[in-house]
Amino acid sequence: MADRQLGRRLAVVGAVAFAILVPAVQALTDWGQSAAEFSADGNSTLRAAGYAFSIWSVIYAGLVVYAIYQILPRRAEPALLAAVGWPSVVAAFGCGLWIIASAADLDWASVAIILTSAGAMVFGLARAQAAGLGQTGWPRRSVLWPLGLLAGWLTAAAALNILTVLTAKGLIGPDSAQTAALAGVVGVTAAALIGAMIVRVGAYGLAVGWGLAAVAVAEAGPKPLVALTALAAAAVVLGVSLVLALRHPRSYRA
Repeated sequence: MADRQLGRRLAVVGAVAFAILVPAVQALTDWGQSAAEFSADGNSTLRAAGYAFSIWSVIYAGLVVYAIYQILPRRAEPALLAAVGWPSVVAAFGCGLWIIASAADLDWASVAIILTSAGAMVFGLARAQAAGLGQTGWPRRSVLWPLGLLAGWLTAAAALNILTVLTAKGLIGPDSAQTAALAGVVGVTAAALIGAMIVRVGAYGLAVGWGLAAVAVAEAGPKPLVALTALAAAAVVLGVSLVLALRHPRSYRA
């Protein structure tokens, strides 16, 4: 049992390191296309303001805190770490793998990777919530909030990723771009509301709301209807998160 726990903890550290180092190495070596260049293929359909992606700095910092916390010998709530451990490995490793896939212009692989990563992290958080784990203190701040932020952002980014690939493949053209964009916003909102109710971590809704608000900013000029829809969706996601926080204070508050 101890060996399995050690293996899981080391895997978390390795996956987090992989997630952070891969984009750094790519930037230093200028290998392949950047994530921004990859995402630009879908700008004619749906895009987010550039500042939105600064959330990765917060996500990476949170993952480092989580990786350090979970490997400490006297960490609290080992059952919580067991619930989210391997799912977080899949999600973090997927973040680095996505950079490789996008750099190599592997469109459909990038979709599969981001959906798998998001699904794995939501699954891990749902397991923790179902067991009533990580409700207060450091376990919540150091584990659930960083992982909730990652899961929320992956949920929002998955929609952009799918629309980017469909646009790049010519499956979405100028005539259908606005309809596809609206469908993407509605789809990610529905997924986020379901996810928020399942994982019950406020950071999840915060990340999705951040992404939707950035879409509203970017599309305010070219697609005002999409922008208004995204802004309303951001308000709904954040509002539902607040309502759930008030109804289930132990599930949301640190």
